[in-house]
Amino acid sequence: MFAKKIKELRTKKGLSQEKLARLSNVALNTIVKIESGESRHPTIQTMAGIAKALGASLDDLVKEISKNGPASK
Repeated sequence: MFAKKIKELRTKKGLSQEKLARLSNVALNTIVKIESGESRHPTIQTMAGIAKALGASLDDLVKEISKNGPASK
């Protein structure tokens, strides 16, 4: 799940959820919900902002989903 990946990258960079919210231009409440798994379908814009703030690509976050998600047909 991408929630773990986001939290892992955020903590490696030494960022609080508040700081990530400011850097990504995403509401703190949204960051909290994503990391807790409560928000399972954030928008592409939200994920792109988070990825940019973390210095990662959107693909890096999505790869994590693909590894744990259902198999492709």
